Amino acid sequence: MKVTDHIKRAKDKTLFSFELIPPQKGRSIQELYDNIDPLMEFNPPFIDVTTSREEFIYIDRDGLLDKKLTRMRPGTVGICASITHKYNVDTIPHVLCGGFTKEETEYLLVDCHYLGIDNVMALRGDAMKEEKYFTPTKGGHCYANELVEQIVNMNKGQFLHEVIETDNQSDFCVGVAGYPEKHLEAPSMDSDIRRLKDKVDAGADYVVTQMFFDNKKYFEFVEKAKEAGINVPIIPGIKPVAVKRHLQLLPQVFKLDIPDELVKEVEKCKTNKEVREVGIEFAIQQSKELMEYGVPVLHYYSMGKSDNIKKIASAIF
Repeated sequence: MKVTDHIKRAKDKTLFSFELIPPQKGRSIQELYDNIDPLMEFNPPFIDVTTSREEFIYIDRDGLLDKKLTRMRPGTVGICASITHKYNVDTIPHVLCGGFTKEETEYLLVDCHYLGIDNVMALRGDAMKEEKYFTPTKGGHCYANELVEQIVNMNKGQFLHEVIETDNQSDFCVGVAGYPEKHLEAPSMDSDIRRLKDKVDAGADYVVTQMFFDNKKYFEFVEKAKEAGINVPIIPGIKPVAVKRHLQLLPQVFKLDIPDELVKEVEKCKTNKEVREVGIEFAIQQSKELMEYGVPVLHYYSMGKSDNIKKIASAIF
């Protein structure tokens, strides 16, 4: 079922969902199941599974370093199919511009359609670790709105090199990213809202936000989006602080603000176990306020660990 249909069926009741990271090569998928199991009691209608970019590794060959491209976390679509089969829940694979040609994207979408996957998350993706700025893949898309257009065209039977008349064409529901504190590369919030409008005009059906800790930023973002004519559901993304290092890491990587009240509580903590409890309590209060506001879904970035998400969900749902 489409994400938008799940939201409609909920009839203004806030839904619970979360996002997973695929295990690295050589790790067991059972580790993923072990972190999904505790969260299924909260009846998530859908689960997101991220896609990782390729990265360079260096292999020592007789004293010379050989530079090779690899993917450390492959198998997003396969993992989505496995989760759907095991838990009877919709899954949403992330589809990236970076690291994929348009042809590779088409193959991925065809596989999703074969597997009965109804939703995809269309993202530009980040720069590679060795790049300062995002560089489009040769033969790939530069921006997420172009990726959305390819997905929407495929829904119409328009493939890259041919039009196929069929009664079994795809009908993907397309999600895109939004940034309550603007994308780190955007020159202004207004320009970032215009880019979001481009994605929605291209055919995006809903928006999931980057993590934020100040609900006021989300409320203002939703209002700005509405003023710009963006009328699709905007789902808030929530990540509980888990380690003290997050105070420096999250603002640096995601260019977001952490409220001073949370900063002070984390700074008082002597251990990361204490930090984790502070993060849980803050996320509970944040979630309650968002639920009162009437958000369609509370979407949690689990990062592959479920113990803190379960405590938050237990207090909310």
